[in-house]
Amino acid sequence: MNKQIERDEPGRGQGSPVQYSMRDEPGRGGRKSGEAPPVPCTMPETGPYRIGAGLAPALELPPLIVVLGPTASGKSTLGIELARRFHGEIVSADSRQVYRGLDIGAAKVTIEEQALARHHLLDVADPREVYTVARFQQEAFAAINDIRARGSLPLLVGGSPHYIQAVVDHLHMPRIEPQPELRAQLEARPLAELLAQLAELDAQSAASIDRNNARRVIRALEVCLVSGQPFSQQRGVADPLYRSLLLGISWPREVLYARIDARVDERIEQGMTQETRDLLAQGVSHERLDSLGLEYRYTSRLLRGEFASEAGMAQRLKYAIHDFTRRQLTWFRKDKRIVWLEGMDVEKASECISGFVGEGIGNEGDRKGLHR
Repeated sequence: MNKQIERDEPGRGQGSPVQYSMRDEPGRGGRKSGEAPPVPCTMPETGPYRIGAGLAPALELPPLIVVLGPTASGKSTLGIELARRFHGEIVSADSRQVYRGLDIGAAKVTIEEQALARHHLLDVADPREVYTVARFQQEAFAAINDIRARGSLPLLVGGSPHYIQAVVDHLHMPRIEPQPELRAQLEARPLAELLAQLAELDAQSAASIDRNNARRVIRALEVCLVSGQPFSQQRGVADPLYRSLLLGISWPREVLYARIDARVDERIEQGMTQETRDLLAQGVSHERLDSLGLEYRYTSRLLRGEFASEAGMAQRLKYAIHDFTRRQLTWFRKDKRIVWLEGMDVEKASECISGFVGEGIGNEGDRKGLHR
């Protein structure tokens, strides 16, 4: 269900109607009593764009704006609004929105939303195949460079930490192609057994990996077994390609949980269960659905008779997503480069971008050109 919201947009007149999904209705958060204020909009003295001696100064690197945050925080809406203000285009950093047919459950931006700002890396893969982080990295680099070549500002928008890190930190990715037969063997084994094997082959990866994410555990084991080397030793950091500003959306926990619950209800109403039936009819297995995120995992379980009702499934799904967002935030909070916003604070985000982009631009005319 879409809801028309009146927004004031620079250069487009007052009260121009913009279509937003209810899941992303613009709003502003607030701090709980005693919480620290947001980090000011200053570029950190350390980070992947602070590069070594003998290389080009950091400010000569092209700018990249990153909009990140937990599930249901409003990344898509904020990204679209910023793209419209700064003559930008969006590169999706969502590990499920790359797949065709994963629309409702993955909360993919609608056709109407895509019309507001150009998007890249949506619907680029078949859900029956595995889209790797290495492939995303290369396609994201290509999209960002294409955006820049056309004089627009690239925005990397999403909540998949590995995707974001692969681009921002220019991670060196293991060039091991997916091994279908090996993966099938690993998928048939209990997760606890896989974790034990990974600890034997690569203790560093076993200690840092998301132990609840079977897909990532299997990938780490796959690389270890095929290459004969620890997965952790094959992941390095190269010289950065971009000067990145990381903007994170933060909500009080109770507000975020309410947004998550409302989104689940909306997805059920929109037909998420039928979408899952359609994926099964297209040859996507229940096992594969389990690896495509909580929404598809739980609706798959519903269709297998593991829940007495859709309502019961939805309630369990809400709790599972609450837990998942806690893990997302734990990951993001480790990165001290992130400038945290209170809710979808468009004005604060715009202030940050104006200052950040202006640092690397030689004249006022170029800086003004970034605004519509």
